[in-house]
Amino acid sequence: MFDSSCLRYCLLLLSVLALGCDSPPQSTPDGVVRTFVERLTSFRGNARDAEQLFELMSERARDNLNQRAERYSAASGRKIAPAGMLVPARFAPGVIRSYKAQLSGKFALVEVVGTPPDRRAQIPCVLEKGQWRIDIVMPLLAPLQRRPHREP
Repeated sequence: MFDSSCLRYCLLLLSVLALGCDSPPQSTPDGVVRTFVERLTSFRGNARDAEQLFELMSERARDNLNQRAERYSAASGRKIAPAGMLVPARFAPGVIRSYKAQLSGKFALVEVVGTPPDRRAQIPCVLEKGQWRIDIVMPLLAPLQRRPHREP
């Protein structure tokens, strides 16, 4: 059986382990931006990595990519997943010095400061279903133009 000192030691160990556990990246706006930047930096076009980036995006951004994937699939005759619309680019944020979030209700703006300090970016985020998401605003797709139908 356990004596009281062994029990205290186990409880202390469990509490230290619980404190050491990281919260999910989506629990804070700066956490989701940090995770997004880290994943984007190492992104080389792998479908699984694209899906992980896609999942960090807001519903509005994912809907926009869904529409783009549908239009691409219809035009090319080749099915593409919405996450497949994310393509690798030359992305080198340099050394990031800080992430600072400004909250306003369910919205946040995360300022990312790099080196030199004048290298800054502001990343919009939104709280959806208890998790923070990157709210990349993309232009809406223009309506499809159709040629006028002529009778023979």
